[in-house]
Amino acid sequence: MAVPDGFVMRVHRVRAEVVVAACDAELVGRDLPIGATGGTVHISRQFYGERAVSREELLWALQRATVANLLGARVLEIAAEGGFVAPEGTGTLGGVPHAEIFAVPG
Repeated sequence: MAVPDGFVMRVHRVRAEVVVAACDAELVGRDLPIGATGGTVHISRQFYGERAVSREELLWALQRATVANLLGARVLEIAAEGGFVAPEGTGTLGGVPHAEIFAVPG
């Protein structure tokens, strides 16, 4: 799979929600450790997708998202450059940079 900017994305529509899931491409298929109990979370194609997108397409989707789940340094860098996340608003999932964004109607 050719990944021009190094990340993949999938848009899920659930009722009125538009959920954008995007991650650095090399994370798909990996199991990331969570917590001290030895648990893991699987980074699946079903959730994050397998379609390579450009940074412009990711930013376009984030502008329309009501919820976003972002995983990986490259994806978070793009989201930060677009003003969607701030460094203090991110965390890690299994040691990988991670952020969730929720649009609050105002």
